[in-house]
Amino acid sequence: MTGTPRSPRARFREQTRAEIKDAALQQLAQGGTSAVALIRIAKSVGMSGPALYRYFDSRDALLTELVRDAYDDLAAAVRHAASGISAQATPRSRLHTLADAYRTWAVAQPQRYLLIQGTPVPGYTAPPDTIDRARAAAMTPFLAAFGAATPTGSVQPVVDQMTAWTRQDPAVAAWAAEHSPSPGTALAGVVLAWSHMHGAVSLEVSGLFTGMGHTGDTLLAAQIDALADAFRLA
Repeated sequence: MTGTPRSPRARFREQTRAEIKDAALQQLAQGGTSAVALIRIAKSVGMSGPALYRYFDSRDALLTELVRDAYDDLAAAVRHAASGISAQATPRSRLHTLADAYRTWAVAQPQRYLLIQGTPVPGYTAPPDTIDRARAAAMTPFLAAFGAATPTGSVQPVVDQMTAWTRQDPAVAAWAAEHSPSPGTALAGVVLAWSHMHGAVSLEVSGLFTGMGHTGDTLLAAQIDALADAFRLA
């Protein structure tokens, strides 16, 4: 069944919104979040400031669209990597594949990554639904990798806290249980995986590894192996 055909006006509005977002991304790439200015965007797409406000009523509304799009694109990249993992793959190799996909997306689009994972934009508060998008991008595909994990003592305190979280929040417990028979352990693994990835990738895309004699992929691989060891992943 096909959807209701969009009117020419609706198609034009969608196209114009896409052009505005593309212009904002160009500003983001050139100067970071502080460079995103609606008046400059309006000029670059050939419209007046008041006309642009018919599509985005504030800078924050535009940033919210960019944040949502970035989370969705990152989630799609990680899910695509997950879909290509063989059923015979070990949990350790699965973890490496997912972490590589996360890093690859971030390195290819550093300003979009920093928009969602870097320094907060002054005066901007992301809407609550970005939490769900963050889980989809940075957590859900990783849960299965920790399904058969046996945590060592070094990570047991995190496992204990995550287990307590599942008891306090039924929604979180149900979400984790969909992907792992040991929700607390899997959540601990995912939270630690995310913190390792975020730390290494954020430093890399910010250019802070320059001149340090190593590459981001090598460092992240070593961190992921250390994490797999902590959870006794084969």
